[in-house]
Amino acid sequence: MLDEIFGRDAFLNELIWTYDYGAKPRRRWPAKHDTILVYAHTPGVHHFDADAVEREPYMAPGLVGADKAARGKRPTDVWFHTIVPTSGREKTGYPTQKPEGVLRRIVAASSRPGGWCLDPFAGSGTLGAVCRALGRRFVLIDDSPVAIAVMRERLGCSAPPPLAAESAPPRPETPTR
Repeated sequence: MLDEIFGRDAFLNELIWTYDYGAKPRRRWPAKHDTILVYAHTPGVHHFDADAVEREPYMAPGLVGADKAARGKRPTDVWFHTIVPTSGREKTGYPTQKPEGVLRRIVAASSRPGGWCLDPFAGSGTLGAVCRALGRRFVLIDDSPVAIAVMRERLGCSAPPPLAAESAPPRPETPTR
C-alpha cells in the first residue's frame, strides 16, 4: 500500500526493531520483532545524517582497534531496543506503541530541525512526541478514534469543536416499507 502512495522508488529501508519481552512459546521461535518501513518524500534528495544517531558498542570489541571500539559503530537496519516500560512515563496504554528511542533514531537521522515527518499509522503518537522534542514538524494520521484520543491526550491537543446540526452533512433518508 505504501508503494502505491509514495511510489516504489521512495522506499529507503526496512528496519527491524527487535526486543525481548512478553510470552515465549515453547513450540516455535518467539516473534520478538517489528518491521518499520521508511520512505522518503523525494527519492534521491532525502536527508540522512548518520552522525546524528548515537553509536552502538561493537559486539566483539576485541576485533577492532581501541579507538574504533571506544567510538562504537553506526547502527545497521536491525535494532535492539527494549519495549516501552510498563510503568514508564511515555507509556500510553496503546497496544502497538513504539518506544521513543526507536523513533528518535529515525527522526534524528532522517530529518533536519524544522523539517516535516509523516506517520500514516500514528497509533499512540510517538512520532509526534519525538518530533516535538527534536524541533521537527509532524503530520499524524490514523483512522482509529481510540488512537486519535490517545494522541490528543499525549500531545496536549484539544478536541475539535463538534459539528453544529445545521453544518453537518445531511443524512441519506432511509426508505420505509
